[in-house]
Amino acid sequence: MSEINEFEVNEFEVNEFEAEVSDPYATPPGYKSGFVAVIGRPNVGKSTLVNQAVGQKVAIVSHKPQTTRSRILGIVTREDVQIIFVDTPGIHRPRHELGQLMVAVAADAIPDSDVLLFMVDVSTLPTKEDRMIADLLQQHTDAPVILVLNKMDLLSPELVKPHTEAYWDLLPHHYAWMMTTATSGENLDKLLDLLVDALPEGPRYYPGDQVTDQAERMIAGELVREQVLRYVHQEVPHGVAVVVEEFKEREQGVIYIAANVFVEKGSHKGILIGKKGQMLRQIGAAARQEIERMTGGKIYLDLWVKVSKDWRQNENQVRRMGYGRVDLRG
Repeated sequence: MSEINEFEVNEFEVNEFEAEVSDPYATPPGYKSGFVAVIGRPNVGKSTLVNQAVGQKVAIVSHKPQTTRSRILGIVTREDVQIIFVDTPGIHRPRHELGQLMVAVAADAIPDSDVLLFMVDVSTLPTKEDRMIADLLQQHTDAPVILVLNKMDLLSPELVKPHTEAYWDLLPHHYAWMMTTATSGENLDKLLDLLVDALPEGPRYYPGDQVTDQAERMIAGELVREQVLRYVHQEVPHGVAVVVEEFKEREQGVIYIAANVFVEKGSHKGILIGKKGQMLRQIGAAARQEIERMTGGKIYLDLWVKVSKDWRQNENQVRRMGYGRVDLRG
């Protein structure tokens, strides 16, 4: 018996040593890391780029502007580098309390980042928002700024030179530039190489298998909102917020999710529910598929539509919906 006990102790010591060797934060000499804020006006492809870089969806996307409302981390970990993308809301001229918060969240990320991607839609000439963002970058950071000229697939050959030079003139001291098509990932590998060159040496901030800092229940709420943006049109989806009230595993591994879908007006509630509940069922079915893809399991999704009058205009209501400023580095 004494020999067996001695063997068990030795085996435990070996396992403990192996655990120390496989430290998820251990890095080789010369390892690089850092926070990379993706900054730009609404609808230039910031979330699409982050999802492509990470290799899976961490931020919802739609063709409607101002889809992203909070800062979202997308983490890319390799043997030589950890790139922590910070997807930010589009910078615009806000018309309500939520809009002001979104712009503040994006602006907060500028001085706290190690590298910045200034993302623009190169198929059009610079807008007032692009110029405003360029001014913010010149005033609030000394970090390298890489100019990302997105939507190159929509740029006519005769417009390449004038459009490119117009954006160069906005930020004459940019670190580097790259044309991309975020939807297809074109030139993404070259952009990542530029990022690695620009990043400083540093620690691994997150375990190698972690791709975002968001909790599953928060992602689930965003996936529901993504389907609202997909199926509902005009002004209604811009005034929608989704709050997950319950997220728990039940019998046979089914995850039960109860979420409130808030709208600003009673008339919007009727539109979102649809005739005999058809619209809400369509949204729920599509969202459930996306959430099941994320979790890898069966989902029971229970959606309730409620009215919170003009919530985007009220600071307390905006925070109740889960939106707020967050320190980038925790």
